[in-house]
Amino acid sequence: MELIKRLNENCWKSDLHYFACRVIYELWLLKNYRLFSAETVMRRRFRNAFGRELDLQNPRTLNEKIQWLKMYERHDYYPICADKYAMKQWVKNLLGTDEYNVPVIYHTDNWRDISAQTVSQFPCIVKPNHSSHDYIILRSADEVNWRQLRRRCRFWIKRDYYMESREWQYKDIPRQIVVEQLLVTKEGKIPNDYKLNYLNGKLEFIYVSYDREGMNARCVFDEKWNVIPFYWGNSNQKEYVPCPVAIPSPKSLEKMKEIGSKIAKFFKYVRVDFYDVDGELYIGEITLHHGGGCDKFRPAEYDMIYGDKLSLSE
Repeated sequence: MELIKRLNENCWKSDLHYFACRVIYELWLLKNYRLFSAETVMRRRFRNAFGRELDLQNPRTLNEKIQWLKMYERHDYYPICADKYAMKQWVKNLLGTDEYNVPVIYHTDNWRDISAQTVSQFPCIVKPNHSSHDYIILRSADEVNWRQLRRRCRFWIKRDYYMESREWQYKDIPRQIVVEQLLVTKEGKIPNDYKLNYLNGKLEFIYVSYDREGMNARCVFDEKWNVIPFYWGNSNQKEYVPCPVAIPSPKSLEKMKEIGSKIAKFFKYVRVDFYDVDGELYIGEITLHHGGGCDKFRPAEYDMIYGDKLSLSE
């Protein structure tokens, strides 16, 4: 959301900026979300994204079915999997090992605790556990203004992501700030992000965020690493644009699929994100509703193609 992006860019500059951003955020939240039911918010967002009404009685496209899952699907482990910190223990219990979790340097429910004493390993990434797209990368201690960082963490802790997204799993997550080791390749780059999308436990496609600090391309593959010619995102891109480079399959692809399948059996739809760091595999996050069910397919027919594959009754 563009407003959240602008608030994130300004809330840390001074105490006055922080409080101004908080007031703007709360007024925006009240006007657009707090006064409306979950179904009303979902229907409005879907209409704005696709220019048509959401059919929850007879959902057919993948995005419509994701909206249905947001509205009706409930399990006690959903909030745990959506929690970027608690998810690590859930994965450890499921797999019997902690080796695929990104190492945590520090975590706290108090933004005031973020300091040079608690965040002492670099490079690292700082983020809240209960929202999406909020993070800051710290390459070294010399670049950190701790007061400004604490303001940003304070803003994140106050963000009501459930109210914005109406994704039930975020509603009661205990809010924390998490500091993780920043994963980097031997070339010093952030690794590619491999998003494995499962429908009824079956891997249907792998959505790759490639060279995120360079060309930042998006490419889609099937389980055998053949290109699938579509894009699924929230940009203003009108047509499918072929991947600009030939991306080799990651060294850990088979392990990704093995672990992803173990996680996917608990969900009708799920996206499991992985990083391959020079052959070492890490789990990024577990996403229950890609794009909140409002990202567009290009070409549009793939929305129906994958919608037909997802059964809500299984």
